Amino acid sequence: MIAAAPAPGVIDVHAHWLPRHLFDLPGDAPHGRMHDRDGQLFLGDLALSIATEAMSDVDAIRADMRRADVGVRVLSAPPFAFPTAPGPEADSYVAAFNDALTEVVARADGALLGLGLVSLADPAAVSSQLEILARTEGIAGVAIPPLLGAQSLDGPALGHVLREAARLDLAVLVHPMQLPRPEWSAYYLNNLIGNPVESATAVASLILSGLKDELPNLRICFVHGGGCAPGLLGRWTHGWRARADVRAGNTRTPDEVFGELFFDTVTHGAAQLALLSNVAGTDRVVCGSDYPFDMADADPARFAVEHGPGRESLIRAAATYLGVTTRSKE
Repeated sequence: MIAAAPAPGVIDVHAHWLPRHLFDLPGDAPHGRMHDRDGQLFLGDLALSIATEAMSDVDAIRADMRRADVGVRVLSAPPFAFPTAPGPEADSYVAAFNDALTEVVARADGALLGLGLVSLADPAAVSSQLEILARTEGIAGVAIPPLLGAQSLDGPALGHVLREAARLDLAVLVHPMQLPRPEWSAYYLNNLIGNPVESATAVASLILSGLKDELPNLRICFVHGGGCAPGLLGRWTHGWRARADVRAGNTRTPDEVFGELFFDTVTHGAAQLALLSNVAGTDRVVCGSDYPFDMADADPARFAVEHGPGRESLIRAAATYLGVTTRSKE
């Protein structure tokens, strides 16, 4: 719930924060436990190339916002903190994160907003957790992964989250998890290829299943520019027209539904952002940074404004996605 307008300026909808007392991730985390080594973050034995304070220290986040000309930053948990298995440990972790996030945004005078967590594999817990988020000032919605086990957004677990979020008028941010696969074990391909494929799978499942048509008011954003979805949209639309099994779940072409989703600007290239703006529509592109990860855009507002739809359009689109009103710069 956003009771008051956020601070003025470009809104970065995609940034991460995790307090130090929650570095001990839920027990089902696929990458191992997160910990600090001499001021640097590690996930198991994997170096994250992130200073610990950048992830956990709110003063460091606010300083980065000032440096990057970001007026409002929307904080969500890093994807390896998503609780993907049911049980009391997941519920406790969700409650602890959401409470800590609520406290942080409450002290920020609109400069920080939040997207909470839910216990993804427990439908009853999801409903009650989302109802709490919907009543919590400064919390705009929920962050979820694109996949849970072998199923995507059209599966029962994630589909339930989307239906409940739409019912409660909460925004949804879909963030890939960089799930390991043996063919992508070298050259950081788990990220460079895996993350874009995870996101594209989620976009396709949402559209082709008919779930987006079922939930016309769902406000959902796919980070990293939707992964490789913009480049595949023509192929999906051709397949929808050519094959009965592709169009069995919905009655509209993928390119028509695509323009009802939101996507952030973390595309790492002007040509890629131009393609996204062309196929999604400029009113569906929002500024994102992926702070503080190694694949983040270090200058997100400048990149989004110079190569995207423009400053005012980016602010309007983010406000629409988050369900907020905006303040003018004083």
